[in-house]
Amino acid sequence: MNPQLLQEIDVLHANICDALADPKRIAMLYALRDGATTVNQLAEMVELPQATVSRHLKILRERRLVQARREGMNVYYSLTNEKVLNALDLLRQVLNENLAHGARLAQVFGA
Repeated sequence: MNPQLLQEIDVLHANICDALADPKRIAMLYALRDGATTVNQLAEMVELPQATVSRHLKILRERRLVQARREGMNVYYSLTNEKVLNALDLLRQVLNENLAHGARLAQVFGA
């Protein structure tokens, strides 16, 4: 296999996949789809405590999936690159196709 591809896969796993390993962080990324939001607003949107949201945002910031911007007393978080949502949408499509295939198999074999 191509050594450069293997290296890119290692970096991808360490940076992106690790950040997406928690469903709460994925929900937060989707919640930011409509624009910049404060921690408190985001906590309400994803129905999590503010401290939990702050902890997850730290990870997402470190992986450069979100960025922070201070305005007076507030810090607003936004997506760094919306392509991550496109990738997540594709993964959800694969999941749905796999689930549909499994359901068809269950019907055929009477499971």
